[in-house]
Amino acid sequence: MSISLLARSIAESPTLRLNEEARLLRERGESVVHLGAGEPKNKAPIAAILSSAAKLVSGDVKYVPTDGLPSLKKAILRYTEESYDRVVAPENVIVSDGAKQCIFNILYTLCNPQDEVVVLAPYWVSYPEIVKMVSAVPVVVRPEDGSFIPRFEEIERAVSSATKAIIVNSPNNPSGAIYPEALVSKIVELCERKGIWLILDDIYHKLVFDGKVAVPGTRYTDRDIESTRLILVNGVAKLYGMTGFRVGWVVAPRNLVEIMTNVQAQTTSCVSPVLQAAAEGALTGMQSVVEGLRLTIQNNRDVLMTEMRTFSGVKITKPEGTFYSLPDFRAYMGESVALSRLLLEKARVVTVPGREFGMEGHLRVSFAGSVKDIVEGVARMKWALDPSSPNEIYIGDRKMVRDWL
Repeated sequence: MSISLLARSIAESPTLRLNEEARLLRERGESVVHLGAGEPKNKAPIAAILSSAAKLVSGDVKYVPTDGLPSLKKAILRYTEESYDRVVAPENVIVSDGAKQCIFNILYTLCNPQDEVVVLAPYWVSYPEIVKMVSAVPVVVRPEDGSFIPRFEEIERAVSSATKAIIVNSPNNPSGAIYPEALVSKIVELCERKGIWLILDDIYHKLVFDGKVAVPGTRYTDRDIESTRLILVNGVAKLYGMTGFRVGWVVAPRNLVEIMTNVQAQTTSCVSPVLQAAAEGALTGMQSVVEGLRLTIQNNRDVLMTEMRTFSGVKITKPEGTFYSLPDFRAYMGESVALSRLLLEKARVVTVPGREFGMEGHLRVSFAGSVKDIVEGVARMKWALDPSSPNEIYIGDRKMVRDWL
């Protein structure tokens, strides 16, 4: 079979692979704790369910405008004004099948072969792969001090005459870090001055803790939506716990939205009207569900921090947002893929290797699940790695003895 060089260069999604491995283990009756999932355990908001059900029951489930249902776009316009203090037009919005397709559409629209896209580590696993899918070149900026937030000087050095865009994700997946206002303002100024597109992946922007705020990049530019270099990406997956509905959107200058609409028309045609109705229901329904989810996730974060601090040798930075942490496990093993595999095989705990996020020696540990899973998962990890922990543990109804340390 002849496979294209481009297709062969694209890495498998590690999170989806781990999800499948966990599913297969559970089907075999294994007691698996999933600390790798990028989705909370909550039920979808009732307003979303009722709205999508009404659309489905009507039987009128046909093609809809490629750029999104007018009623959903209206809700997105209001959300944009409330969240970003920006008034935009329907022509500035396109609805896509999740934020991932949004980012693909943006980069496919912007990039020529060998254009460069600056990606800040730690980064979401799909950023470099999507950049490669459009024949552009990912330029990764890794903080020299080993932290999760690069210095502006490091970002500026990575910019060249070939730079077409910079991707900023704050709060950050996988670290949970929020970029400081001073850094965000400098990146915005740099992009506006040099004509570089700044893609702001704000999918977690309201899932923040301890009274912190992820200040939107739009605060630091005076340009209107048609002249700015800022592109906003958002969706309902994380804030409302609606990962399976696959609805995201882009807010951008209308000339870009027009081209992205052409791209989408030739690929996925449109987002299902049933799912768009659900997204509209979430955006227009009671917003207390977002705060309820945020409080639950913050409590989970606190539980994780308490448990991890008893774990000898592991360094963990307190997440300020999202539902992820990125502990440093190099005291035990430097190769995160091997470490993640060991934890799955020995302790039946799913984590995601830090190498996939540009941070070797770390593991992404999600606290999106239940408190029970967090406590049990960390206990199993300690048993598998920490010689000072008890030598025996029960995994499900099986007594396990550690014989590899």
